[in-house]
Amino acid sequence: MSRTVVTPLARLLWRPRIVGRKNVPRTGPVILASNHRSFIDSPAITLMAPRKVSFLAKQEYFTGTGVRGAVARAFFGGIGAIGVERGAGSAAQHALDLGLERLQAGEAFAIYPEGTRSLDGRLYKGRTGVAWLALTSGAPVVPVALTGTEHVQPVGSRLPRLAKVTIEFGEPMDLSSFGDAASGRARRHATDAVMAAIQALSGQEPANAYNNPPSTIVERVKQVLRRDDPTQAVEPD
Repeated sequence: MSRTVVTPLARLLWRPRIVGRKNVPRTGPVILASNHRSFIDSPAITLMAPRKVSFLAKQEYFTGTGVRGAVARAFFGGIGAIGVERGAGSAAQHALDLGLERLQAGEAFAIYPEGTRSLDGRLYKGRTGVAWLALTSGAPVVPVALTGTEHVQPVGSRLPRLAKVTIEFGEPMDLSSFGDAASGRARRHATDAVMAAIQALSGQEPANAYNNPPSTIVERVKQVLRRDDPTQAVEPD
């Protein structure tokens, strides 16, 4: 119901430009690795892709009460969301394991290698979870570039706005040549290749840093204004 009703409505309101749909395999496991500009990114990918796509979402979307909670659960479940607790370490690995289960079942799974939304429009360095998934499952990776979604629902906005949106699916990438999933070097080089492909599609300025969520309001404002460059971030292994 979510896809049947919302997809035509979204196409009518936003008239998205969709490029490269043929690059998404219609069957078998595939990873859609995308840049991350807005809350609306996941629905945009799942509703406009040529097949059903699963993605990770905050557990809170599935724990609401009353009519509003029931509607949220139905909608997010209908478009392929998987509820997970946010966090690092075991929580992050659990999230990847859930994605791996979907891939091993022959499904499509979307992931944001940057980890969180870019507040300043730059493309941040990718976390290696995308490479771990690809090298462990053997699934190809389709790079995805979203443009304009940051204007549909800017950070802090509760309701979507009308804006031009482009969703571009790149050619599938086979990462097996980079090595084994157990190799940190293989994961790093494979992830860098994926991010380079996303950047080539999106045209975003590379940040050459990890996108660590700002811890204070001041840091958040600085990042939005592109005055902050967290180059000292260290990626957890």
